[in-house]
Amino acid sequence: MTPIFKHGPSAQHRLILVLFCSALLIFFDHKMASFDRVRGYLQSLVSPLQYLANAPKQSMIWAAENLVSRKTLMAENQQYKRKELFYQQQIMQFNIIKQENDRLRSLLASPLRADVRKMFAETLSVDSDPYTHQVVINRGANDGIYEGQPVLDDQGIVGQVLHVGTTTSRVILIADLSHAVPVRIRRNGIRLIATGSGRIDRLLHNHVPHSIDVKVGDLLVTSGLGEKYPEGYPVAKVTLVVKDESKPFSRVFSQPVAQIDRLRYLLLLWPEQAASVFSNKPNSRPNTKLKSKVSTKGSH
Repeated sequence: MTPIFKHGPSAQHRLILVLFCSALLIFFDHKMASFDRVRGYLQSLVSPLQYLANAPKQSMIWAAENLVSRKTLMAENQQYKRKELFYQQQIMQFNIIKQENDRLRSLLASPLRADVRKMFAETLSVDSDPYTHQVVINRGANDGIYEGQPVLDDQGIVGQVLHVGTTTSRVILIADLSHAVPVRIRRNGIRLIATGSGRIDRLLHNHVPHSIDVKVGDLLVTSGLGEKYPEGYPVAKVTLVVKDESKPFSRVFSQPVAQIDRLRYLLLLWPEQAASVFSNKPNSRPNTKLKSKVSTKGSH
């Protein structure tokens, strides 16, 4: 039997149609943020699978932490007692230093920065794509997380929240190629931009004039510009400075102080204004437009 329609659209016409639809979707997503809510729903749908995939690891960790001998527990108990004495002595020293610092600040008429709201989170998975550096954490919109929120570990800045689901969120790390953070050299206050290189152990600093006073070993901290990261948190240490007069700028590289390759527990921070909004409305998440038209390149 001869079909009525012998030929459909040609392969070339189909390709053009697909490319046009793809470009249209990219434009609406970039300019109008049309798919943010859909992305959040998809993130929420994937959350149970991430928890399920993480269950064997959590079971092994639980078994390793709980199935120990009485002798081991006694040894650890003695060790903790010795550490407690040491920490108590440190706390007394810190209290003295804090009192002195308070007096100096009052003399200089420099008000103390209010404490920011904090929350702990745990990593559920790490992105396996070698060209991106992102992790998924077990906190989401139900916990008041918002896009652009700063994330730290016990050493320094880790990155910021990129996408938020109901119970999980995706964090982009400072080593990612699309991420940049304004920093300053703690030694002299000179400001730079730390850009991800795609490697977990290296950040780039572009357009650094030869006259800039930067040395290997300098500690880089957040400058507070862009109002995305709080001021003064450690970011990286300078590892290489190459000043070639035949080129217009120096080559400066640094290494993140955060242990990006072994992240497990993270700390989420709320800026002062967002923390007050959240505390006034405990059943609502902070306004994501407060700080975060999150542009990972636009923290200048």
